[in-house]
Amino acid sequence: MRRSLAGTLALRLRLQSEETRTMNAYIFPPTPQAAVPVQGSSQFYAVSRIFCVGRNYAAHAREMGFDPEREPPFYFNKTPIALTPSGATVPYPLGTRNFHHEMELVIAIGQPALRVAPQQALDCVWGYACGLDMTRRDLQAHSREKGQPWDFGKDFEHSAIIGPLASASRIGHMANGSIRLSVNGALRQNADLKDMIWSVPEIVANLSHYYHLRPGDLIYTGTPEGVGPVQPGDRIAGSIERVGEITLTIGPAG
Repeated sequence: MRRSLAGTLALRLRLQSEETRTMNAYIFPPTPQAAVPVQGSSQFYAVSRIFCVGRNYAAHAREMGFDPEREPPFYFNKTPIALTPSGATVPYPLGTRNFHHEMELVIAIGQPALRVAPQQALDCVWGYACGLDMTRRDLQAHSREKGQPWDFGKDFEHSAIIGPLASASRIGHMANGSIRLSVNGALRQNADLKDMIWSVPEIVANLSHYYHLRPGDLIYTGTPEGVGPVQPGDRIAGSIERVGEITLTIGPAG
């Protein structure tokens, strides 16, 4: 017993020493790993990259003033530090007077994908989640008018809200299903996933021709029509059939 206790103590001291050496390797402590909870499990999905599809519903493209022709999809990115769990209260963001909600289906990649065809793309999808692509619309519009990147309007703290992941092995793959969002109980977005211009396998296949997709990659697939502003005190509630629900409360300006 003494040898067992001594061995346990030695292991603990060694692990603590290794942790101290690791932390001392950085000037400042590293950012914690971004991760998403998994429905029905105590495990998490570690996130490395976030891709977002722009204008993937025809009606939303029209409400933004664009012709919804089926051109190749385009993308923008959010950094993992923007990831925020469903149920959070987030501050009204800096630098904007026009803060919008965008309800979206999120794809979680489950195995490497490189130059895959749409027919093989679903084999690379681990699961799905409800997401909110929160947007500083005035900053996005200004950047778009100037021909500049959308980073200021799209990539900021608490701009990528996400609910728990549902595995495709449990719910199947998402080709259709209701996608809805309300603000303070009033319905704003109400569409079907079948309305996406580019489907889940088409998005994964297309993106895999530009990136080595791998586990840890999330893809926000675009929002239907009905986007609009929110204010401090507003409560957002969204849902996607079979996938789950998502909520967010807007707090005072940060």
